[in-house]
Amino acid sequence: MAANEFPAYGETLKSIMIPDMKKVLVAGGAGYIGSLTVRGLLEAGYQPVVLDNLSTGKREAVPEDALFHQGEIADRALLDTIFTRHAISAVMLFAAKIKVGESVHRPDLYYNNNVGHALPLLDAMLRHGCPALIFSSTAAVYGNPRYLPIDEQHPANPINPYGWSKLMLETILRDYCSAFPLKAVVLRYFNAAGAALDGLSGESADVKQNLIPIAIDNLEKGIPTDIFGGDWDTPDHTPIRDYLHIHDIANGHLSALQLLLSGKAASFDVFNLGGGIGISVLEVLNALARASGKTVPHRVVGRRAGDAGHLVASHKKAEEILEWKPAHSGIDTIISSAYRWHTNRKY
Repeated sequence: MAANEFPAYGETLKSIMIPDMKKVLVAGGAGYIGSLTVRGLLEAGYQPVVLDNLSTGKREAVPEDALFHQGEIADRALLDTIFTRHAISAVMLFAAKIKVGESVHRPDLYYNNNVGHALPLLDAMLRHGCPALIFSSTAAVYGNPRYLPIDEQHPANPINPYGWSKLMLETILRDYCSAFPLKAVVLRYFNAAGAALDGLSGESADVKQNLIPIAIDNLEKGIPTDIFGGDWDTPDHTPIRDYLHIHDIANGHLSALQLLLSGKAASFDVFNLGGGIGISVLEVLNALARASGKTVPHRVVGRRAGDAGHLVASHKKAEEILEWKPAHSGIDTIISSAYRWHTNRKY
């Protein structure tokens, strides 16, 4: 897809029309991925109810047709108000801290927020008879790969507190689903990337954490982007990652929701969401050069501790059970949408 060929938003998401306007609570629905999923819910005929404390999310990212509550997912009184007022059919849990480096230096923040704050939400679901949860997890639960591509049977052995906090909540969910009338789908996705294909939303963090926004920001500032290691055992000797467009992640959540509400879901299940194609750092920078029409300066520096050379997901299970597969995760679509957003941000 060329940089200027962006379809209408409704063309990019599933048309799953829900006649009775089921209400879905989206915790963290003002964030990068959550807000796009809210838009997808509206397109599909659901009524999203957003709960976000706006610590990192943006109120401007929440569509006008979504119902919005500002507050904490650990606020029992607020949760009781929301579940009573809106008759919530399902919950999507995006709200979490996600900075790997920060988690190493401040593990307390990650265990308190990503694990402790989620428990009142689960308990509120049980009190109000809400039977379905979709948890936005991460491939960081796998740690260093033992084989490729990484499937759901790969051992989970995180290498940082961020990954451990996500795995801990997965374990809690498994136990809750075994003991209580609750079903949960866990979505472990790899490198979330890109921006809305219509240019209306995207990543808005002031401090960039991931390669693509960092490279775009560096390009605009005229400074080189660091490549951490040029001696990896990969075709171009730079690290390979599995990039997944946020539209595909949003569709994955819609597919999981459809499975849960159909009554056919297992009590607890885990799915990888990934592009399934490894893309190297150098390939990312070359795609940015194509999208921008500019030379992208870069330099090779030393490897970072804990980095892996090659990470690629298997999404076979999601394709078979969720009937999901990536549709927008080609590197040129990812980079052109991200470049369009970052050079013309709406918020």
